[in-house]
Amino acid sequence: MALQGPIPISFELLFPHGCYVVGEVTAAKDFDAKRDVQAKDKVTGLPVWQVPVMDADPSLKAAQKTVTVKILSEVQPVVPPSLPGVPLAPAEFEGLEVKPYVHQATGRLAYSISARVMRAPRTGAGKSGSAAKDAA
Repeated sequence: MALQGPIPISFELLFPHGCYVVGEVTAAKDFDAKRDVQAKDKVTGLPVWQVPVMDADPSLKAAQKTVTVKILSEVQPVVPPSLPGVPLAPAEFEGLEVKPYVHQATGRLAYSISARVMRAPRTGAGKSGSAAKDAA
């Protein structure tokens, strides 16, 4: 099988309606360690951070809207600015990967989402690059 390990995915495919940060960036805990330490990515050795995000897809049920995105970064990522008058911060992620696994409590297929970069969304032509190509 050609796919082994995490599956690369684009932000637009994973969050076609965008997403919003709904909590703080925290250090992910290494549950395999004997003491309370931050998790490190097994491949890169980078520290793992986590942030809760709400998927803006209006067709999702409430229980499906919030997911945790793990960010592999040497330094703690900073949440982009929130919207004026709203406690939600729109965000985009780069270097996204999903790792399928079987959830032990439910026996159902689930996904762990990781990224390399969290940033404020691009606007206009910078978002997909196609508008910039069309203008050339």
